[in-house]
Amino acid sequence: MQYIIAPSILNANYYDIKNDINSLRESNIEILHLDVMDGIFVNNISYGIPFIKSLRENINDMTFDTHLMIVKPERYIDRFIDVGSDIITVHFEATENIELCIKMVKDRNKKIGISIKPDTDEKKIYNYLHKIDLVLVMSVYPGFGGQKFIEDTYVKINNIKNFIDKNNLKVDIEVDGGINIHNIKNIKDSGANIFVVGSSIFKGNIKKNILDIKNSMRC
Repeated sequence: MQYIIAPSILNANYYDIKNDINSLRESNIEILHLDVMDGIFVNNISYGIPFIKSLRENINDMTFDTHLMIVKPERYIDRFIDVGSDIITVHFEATENIELCIKMVKDRNKKIGISIKPDTDEKKIYNYLHKIDLVLVMSVYPGFGGQKFIEDTYVKINNIKNFIDKNNLKVDIEVDGGINIHNIKNIKDSGANIFVVGSSIFKGNIKKNILDIKNSMRC
């Protein structure tokens, strides 16, 4: 299994983002995690379509993993794909049209993910796992970076992993929130293979932080 670190650009230095991206590239990062917040589904507003379009116009060697923390994401899926998103992840709690969201993304030949909040029962998404590419398990309440990892997440990850293996599915498990050098190996051992890391990468020396995280994962 391939283990992937996906830095969350939400925590980057926007004033000098080109330098941050270069540091990620020099650390062999291949996926950028893009958190889109609407101030309604979560109590915060981040960036949107113009920002991602600008990134894509200047970055052609990285996968854009776009996490839509917005209500009724089906309204904007096509537009986020148009500006360069390779993966679209929607929240189970944010739409009454999960099947439509899946179809919209698949019709554009992109990857689709479903995300769940910490208080959402993971069993609610089991019926969709054979149709999607990844599950994004939130290990903090979505909306703000720098939160502490919720310990109950380990059980949720393990349950999803067991279901995937039992049913011979090819679905990545991505985890987002509070990941650092102290818990990333436990998260990996629970069954995750994609790790969204924000403040633990962008606070301080980016390249050193990534190296430390990779070494901690292998311990």
